Amino acid sequence: MYYVIDDHAKKIKALLLEREKGYLCPFAKLSSASSGNDFRLSFQRDRDRIIHSKAFRRLKGKTQVFLSPIGDHYRTRLTHTLEVSQISRTVARALNLNEDLTEAVALGHDLGHAPFGHFGERALNDIVPGGFHHAKQSERIAKKMNLTPEVCEGIAKHSKGKGPILDDNMSRYCSTLEGQIVRVADIIAYVNHDLDDAVRAGLISRDDLPANITSFIGKTPKENMTIMVSDVIISTFEEIKKNYDGVNKRIYMTGEIISAIDSLRAYLFEHVYEEKKVIADFNKVFDVCSFLFKYFVNNPDKLLKEIDKKELYDSVEKVASDYISGMTDNYALNFYKTLMI
Repeated sequence: MYYVIDDHAKKIKALLLEREKGYLCPFAKLSSASSGNDFRLSFQRDRDRIIHSKAFRRLKGKTQVFLSPIGDHYRTRLTHTLEVSQISRTVARALNLNEDLTEAVALGHDLGHAPFGHFGERALNDIVPGGFHHAKQSERIAKKMNLTPEVCEGIAKHSKGKGPILDDNMSRYCSTLEGQIVRVADIIAYVNHDLDDAVRAGLISRDDLPANITSFIGKTPKENMTIMVSDVIISTFEEIKKNYDGVNKRIYMTGEIISAIDSLRAYLFEHVYEEKKVIADFNKVFDVCSFLFKYFVNNPDKLLKEIDKKELYDSVEKVASDYISGMTDNYALNFYKTLMI
């Protein structure tokens, strides 16, 4: 049976590769490095490995912005990832780029995110020697999963912090357009859904948004998302037509929309992410993460038991960081409570 599957897989894979060459944009990343004895191309296989991984499943139990919110409609790290994936696929398909590669990067971009959202990331960054950043941790997990270099690079370079959304500093960007799409889709997703969740939580009202934001990206959730995504597609499509020969190939947006998104992001930092009620949770998260980290570093035998290994595969600090960052919110809290009791 297996030799029959192998024979058909080679034939079908060859047809898929030929089809890619025929319909994708000249600047798309082809799946020519595809290998293996199944019917999938390389980036398809990466996407499937991510979806079936434990790290991906745990995202459902990790905070996006609000810790333990009361209500069923607040985003988690998993729903954020799915929204980024949807936006990324929409842009990639419209621009005739490699949708499989784009989707794989989008689904894997937050695999290494700590519990408790960016609070947990900040806590681990303060505690772990050498610091902690979710993009680097996501790349670390992707490499352990043996994903393709293109997917690993896209994951590693998706994060922006408070830096520019887009500019001509190509050293900060993924070398593939597909990876760059995810970088932009990530911020489009989170400014929109974090705004929506903040309104739901009663922290802000949409009527409070400054005119320099709403005049460019609209007032309703549908308008916001439609305008931002359309701007990426149209701006990049026009640049591809004009001057993609001999210049830096990158994703584009108009200056007006970039400015509006920057203003919205700044507004969210002031009124949501750094709001005193939200920040108050950071001290609690820091205590939990700090306690767990010190416990495992001082008790490596307990750490080995938790990870079900006979010996450490890296320094005890690094293995402890890996384990804690992989926890869901509830698992970390319950583990902490058990040890404290």
